[in-house]
Amino acid sequence: MRPARPDDLQTLYEMAKLTGGGFTNLPPDRTSLSAKLERTAQALARPDETVEDELIVLVLENSDTGQVRGTCQIFSEVGQKHPFYSYRLGTLTQHSRELGRTFRAEMLTLTTDLEGSSEVGGLFLHPRERAEGLGLLLARCRYLYMRAHRARFGERVIAELRGVIDEAGGSPFWDGLAGRFFGMSFQEADEFNAINGYQFIADLMPKTPIYTAMLTDHARSVIGLPHPNGRAAMRMLEGEGFVNSGYVDIFDGGPTMVGQVDALRTVAEARDVTLSGAHREKGTRMLVACGRLADYRCAYGQVIEVADGSVALDEASIALLGLAPGDIFTMAGR
Repeated sequence: MRPARPDDLQTLYEMAKLTGGGFTNLPPDRTSLSAKLERTAQALARPDETVEDELIVLVLENSDTGQVRGTCQIFSEVGQKHPFYSYRLGTLTQHSRELGRTFRAEMLTLTTDLEGSSEVGGLFLHPRERAEGLGLLLARCRYLYMRAHRARFGERVIAELRGVIDEAGGSPFWDGLAGRFFGMSFQEADEFNAINGYQFIADLMPKTPIYTAMLTDHARSVIGLPHPNGRAAMRMLEGEGFVNSGYVDIFDGGPTMVGQVDALRTVAEARDVTLSGAHREKGTRMLVACGRLADYRCAYGQVIEVADGSVALDEASIALLGLAPGDIFTMAGR
């Protein structure tokens, strides 16, 4: 794993065409992807250790072939330039003394509760590479990047999961709610969102709470559910320490998972260690990372802990990370 460069544009574009829609952080649009790479370059060049509205695109490179086969993204702070809207799913309880009955109504309330959070997203692994734990490497390298650049990120981190999309590429949630106000199909809104941002739609959404009983059964049934292809990602996030706090995406109704950066398993369990040297034995497979900003690298390595507290690494990992004996690197268990 390494930060993306401008010359990764074509590969990212080819991967974006494989996402199947609803993947707004990786649109099949060269202009949008080029803008993401430019934002990444600017963030990597900034020397100040403060939180800014920045984007870091990371890519998974096959060290043998040089091919980029996956990507993920980190947003340092959402809602800084524009409101970051979510729906919060809650319940309104009312009691009628005359009827002797209690009524509980499920409601969607438009909120900006999650503003100021960091966000992880845009994770995509080429279909031919979905083995060997590479999805975990893509996901967890982001947390080690945040740990290595802690002052550049907030206390809270979120992850928006894609909601349920039907076989025709439509969103039952969109059709049952937002689509009624805008006269746009989900595909049209999704394409516009990916290229231009969703601010105009978010700003025009009804600000009053929505009673879910007013939605269609189909729309109601998918609220807070991830796309079937995203269930594994949801379990991965839960294992990391994210929780489903009742926030859902205003477009497709997918769940927004919430965690605390310092409490994430990868961040909390990671250790900075000194490299003692190389080994040619079979060690413990762990995440290993080093470097800052444009020099950040993360990979799987074979680790052997030495009696003096230092750590030996396999030769391939040492070469990938550009380490030498005496250098400090970070390691985290699988």
